[in-house]
Amino acid sequence: MIARIWRTGLDESRAAEYDAFAVERSLPMFRRQDGIRAAFLVRPETGRAVITFWRDMAAVDALARSEDYLQTVEAILAAGFLRPPQTVELLVVDQPWIAPDLV
Repeated sequence: MIARIWRTGLDESRAAEYDAFAVERSLPMFRRQDGIRAAFLVRPETGRAVITFWRDMAAVDALARSEDYLQTVEAILAAGFLRPPQTVELLVVDQPWIAPDLV
């Protein structure tokens, strides 16, 4: 399993717009991707982050080529509420455990 962590700066005065976009557009897009295992929208002290979990690196690579994903990225960039920096980190998950009440 692979954890993918995307972080972005945000125009905090437009945070509600970002949050609506994330729920209405980003989450449905992630749900349509082959190999997605989980997605979490999180709020660090500043900006936003999305933590997704993928079956394997091939699924992460397929995301980067997905027309659905590319259109979503184009739309979020065009919206103008993101601020630098934007980063992506990929981590191999060696020992996953999920609380039984969450499954």
